Parts: sequence; C-alpha cells; structure tokens
Amino acid sequence: MNDAIAVRNPRTGATDYWITPPTHEQLVAQCLHLRQAQMAWHGSGLGPRIEALQQWKQAIAAHRAELTDALVADTGRRSISVLEVDSLLAGIDRWCRLAPELLLETDRPTAIPFVRLQQTAVPYPLVGVISPWNFPLLLATIDTVPALLAGCAVIVKPSEIAPRFITPLLKTIAAVPALKAVLAYIEGAGETGAALIEQVDAVCFTGSVATGRRVAEAAARRFIPAFLELGGKDPAIVLASANLDLATAAILWGGVVNTGQSCLSIERIYVAESIFQPFVAQLVARAQHLSLAYPTVEDGAIGPIIAERQAQIIADHLEDAVAKGAIVHSGGKIERWNGGLWCRPTVLTQVNHTMRVMTEETFGPLLPVMPFATVEEAIQLANDTPYGLSAAVFAGSDAAAIHVAKSLDAGAISVNDAALTAVMHEGEKQAFKFSGLGGSRMGPAALQRFMRKKAFLVKTNAIADPWWFDEVRTAGTDPAER
Repeated sequence: MNDAIAVRNPRTGATDYWITPPTHEQLVAQCLHLRQAQMAWHGSGLGPRIEALQQWKQAIAAHRAELTDALVADTGRRSISVLEVDSLLAGIDRWCRLAPELLLETDRPTAIPFVRLQQTAVPYPLVGVISPWNFPLLLATIDTVPALLAGCAVIVKPSEIAPRFITPLLKTIAAVPALKAVLAYIEGAGETGAALIEQVDAVCFTGSVATGRRVAEAAARRFIPAFLELGGKDPAIVLASANLDLATAAILWGGVVNTGQSCLSIERIYVAESIFQPFVAQLVARAQHLSLAYPTVEDGAIGPIIAERQAQIIADHLEDAVAKGAIVHSGGKIERWNGGLWCRPTVLTQVNHTMRVMTEETFGPLLPVMPFATVEEAIQLANDTPYGLSAAVFAGSDAAAIHVAKSLDAGAISVNDAALTAVMHEGEKQAFKFSGLGGSRMGPAALQRFMRKKAFLVKTNAIADPWWFDEVRTAGTDPAER
C-alpha cells in the first residue's frame, strides 16, 4: 500500500485531510477495466452516452451542496466553488447538445468519379486527465465530458493540493452504472500522474510549463497525443481612447478573480501615457475596496492562497519588484490570518521587464502597471514573454482594439473586457509559445481531438482492373497503336 499524502487546509494552514494513491498494480488493473468497458460504451452509440451524461448531471445536482462544501474546503472560497458546479452542469448540457452534429459520419463523392469517401472517426480508448488545484472541479471535468461523449473511457488524477471534491464526485458517478464503468478519479501526486501517462492512449494536462514539458516528453516516448494548457503571463493593453471605468473594472476582475490563481489572469498592464495617472488612481481605488473573505468565506471577495508554495512565489515577486524600484499602491505583502495565507489586490507602478513580476507567472492578485508611448511599444512589451495564452485590449472602438489584438502572440484576446475565455467556451483557440500544446479545448475541436479520423475509399464501378493498368499497358507504345 502506498503511503498516505497529507493535505493542507488553505484557510487554516492545518493538515486535516489525507489521500492514498493507488499502487502500480491497482492503477494497471483499473485502467484495464476501463479499457474493457470502453468498447461497450463506444459501441452503444451516442444516444446512450448522452443519456448517461444527463443522468450524471442529475446526480451532481442532487449532491450539489456536498460537492460545493468539499470545493470550499479545498480552496477556501465559496462563490467560485458554486460557479464551478454550475459550469459543470452547463457544460454537460452544452456538449450533449453539440455532440450529435460534431460526431456525424459523412459520405461524399471525390475528385475521382468512381470513388466515394466515407469519413468516420474512432475514439482513443482511454484518455488520462491530470488536473490542477486552482479550479479543482472545473479543470478535472473540462476535458473529461467531451472525451466521454466522443466514446472514450477517462481516468482523472486531480491535484493532491485540492482533492477533497473527489469523494462526493465519485458518489455522483456511482449513481450512473454505465458511467461508473468508464470514468474513474484517482488520488495521488506527481508520481501517480507520471504512472498514469504510461497506461493511457492520450493525455490532457493543465499546469505549469515545467511539469507540462515532462508530460509532453513522456507522451512523445509512447507516441500518444498530449493536450497541454500551461502557464500564462497575460497582458492587458489600454489605449488612450479606452473607457477608463470599463477598463479598470474589467482588469481588476481579470487580475484578482479567484485571488489571481488562474492561468488566464491579467498579470501585467500597459497603459497609454496620456491616461496613465487617472487609470492608476481608479484601479487603486477599486482594488482598495475589495476585502478578504475572512473570517468567513462570505466576508469578502478575496480568498486565501490555496497552495502554500505559491505564496512564496508571490512574496518573491513582490520583494524583487520593490528592491528594483517598484512602488506599491495597495496590498503588497503576504498576510497570515489564522494559519491561512492571504494577499490583497496589489497595484504596482514604476515596474519594468527586469522584474520577475513582469516576466514570470505570479499566479496571484498582483497588478503591475507600466506606461507606453506608442502602440508599437505596447505590442512589443506585450509580446516580450515566453507565454502566449491570452490577453486583453481596451480601446474606444472594437476596430481599434482588434487592430492591436491581431499583432499579439496569444490564443484568445478579450476586446474591451478581460479573461472572457474563462466564461465563454465557444471559440476555438490554441496556446502560443510555451503556454501549451495540442488542439483547442474550446469550441468543436475540444471534442473532435479525442477522435482519430478514418477514411473508407469506396470504389463504385464494376471495372475489374484499376484505371492505371491501362496506362501501364500503353506506356511506350506508338500513339497510332493506342
């Protein structure tokens, strides 16, 4: 039996929960059972799969309170936990509605008159999902639901930092026998995730670039696809024509929602020189208005820092920035309350790209603001990063913002808003640079990437010899003899 792993409570700092990863033999056996069940799951057709997912939705709704409470214990915040459950329920409905059209087989003529093309696709038998701690439920299901509808079996290894939601979620899965046979959640840390990659046919990973690189290398050794969504250092550009009220409100939300613990957070802000001072004044005033969700989860908007090691990264970025001349206008330190670690929304100015807060992923509620003289300078600063997940542009017109957005090296760019890709999943987008790898996890591709395309080339005439035999017979003869 593997040793139990202690889990920290983000609100108290106390160890109050333990998980036990499977042994290697248990993992191998579980994956084998999932593979065996997947054949019937896929063979039953899309209709029964949709029915099973709808039954799962009903079971989740029935266990909503227990699941939400577990997420609150995992993360220390409530409103986002409620949103995670709601997003899962809505996501099931959305994929069940879209799947019939996305999984249609086709039969059509080709450029060769007597050959028709029948196009189909077959699912990867077993998909592995390795998910992070910042949105425990949402990111443990965002790949899982479309993979199940595609006909795959799925095994999920959530983060060992926020695993409490697994137990109530397993209750919902157990309520749907057809789903229980093809969907498993396991506990464990990095070692379990690495072992999981050795057992699956495709892997989805959300997390850091460093770990994502190891996942990609392990997948490449096995010649299986890896779908990676990794870190970000998302910029916001605010042009002189922008509406300041709109820009400051949206950027504050985009930077501190979930206490900034999101790869889609706004982590650096570039503002036209002519509006820099009023922008900073408004942003600081808004930031100072937000309070900590302490002593209870209902008391404020800013929850605790979930991962203890992340608090040290945030502190290091602040220390480095201040040492190099940055000015702190709000927040500015890691606070300890009742054992939990907290950081208030922190607006910084006098920042530049020698500072870690402008170049490395912070994953916290830090809002460094830097002026620019020209639009070209703003674009250059925004693209001066190894990341390319998403971005935001604010301007007096959509056309002016999109003109700038077209030059940004990022997969999803919010126009006159921030972090819209967190709530709008229809648009296909891929990560640029080191922010990810593989097909889009949003839009139609999010489901279709779990299918391998297959073509049947059907001859439709009764001629015995292929047409090219005639070419072989006549090659080299006198044209008059043909």
